[in-house]
Amino acid sequence: MFYHDKKLQFKVRVDKPNPQFARALQQAIGGIEGEIRVCLQYLFQSWNSRGPQRYRDMLLDTGTEEIAHIEMLATAVSLNLEGASSGVIESIVGGDTLMEKIVGGGDPRHFLSGGLGAMAADANGVPFNGSWVVSSGNIAADMYANVMAEATGRTLATRLYELTDDAGMKDMLAFLIARDTMHQQQWLAVLEELGNGDIRNVLPIPNSFPQSQEHQEFSYAFVNTNIDPDEPSAGLNRRWTQGPSLDGRSEFREMKAQPIGGEPKLAPPIPEGHAQVEQIEKANSKS
Repeated sequence: MFYHDKKLQFKVRVDKPNPQFARALQQAIGGIEGEIRVCLQYLFQSWNSRGPQRYRDMLLDTGTEEIAHIEMLATAVSLNLEGASSGVIESIVGGDTLMEKIVGGGDPRHFLSGGLGAMAADANGVPFNGSWVVSSGNIAADMYANVMAEATGRTLATRLYELTDDAGMKDMLAFLIARDTMHQQQWLAVLEELGNGDIRNVLPIPNSFPQSQEHQEFSYAFVNTNIDPDEPSAGLNRRWTQGPSLDGRSEFREMKAQPIGGEPKLAPPIPEGHAQVEQIEKANSKS
């Protein structure tokens, strides 16, 4: 069950409405780096959680907080669009270009579809894509996915911060950036806890599959696919090609890429697939 408070989690004010910035803010709502993604990601991870209750509870708390961030950003979009509202009728009646006079480089769908409000879409008006949501059922895999989501989200927020001179918008973004900092830390803290004090101990993920069933000669080998004869590789000081593996179970090494699987041979086309006669004849002749 969810409850709501009519007050925002943090103050949102716009000193000078800017439809262009409203469009940019849409990326932080419905883009792949945005708040809808992390909100749904954490909530689905919590709803699907099997294991220690404290992880489920934390995910539920943070996913719910992200709803508040969507609310803040949607409010910011709407406030930035209010500066365009007074010229809507005048522009239409006057025959001026809607994009130029009203949205000024912003998204016309903010007016046409949203009535000067936010949408569940990115900065190009592309609707949010639920396939971005990661909920694997493996707590360690999900935590790494969450760190990535918060890292790209924080990067986006810092870029938005640089994009505006509006003091109110900078203040709101500074709050969201701070929350991204904490969320990165908490997901890493879970990984540290899972690793008994060392994140590296969670590797490889999943740790429930016995490595004895892997082809272990490839488990810690970096495959170099570069065929340029003038490009040196051997002896270079690269952490991922020499020294102990991060899980402490082996040593990194480098191997040149080489095919060991043979040439693939497919069966002839089935009649029901209605391939071309030439395909069937070629396959039967094996040439």
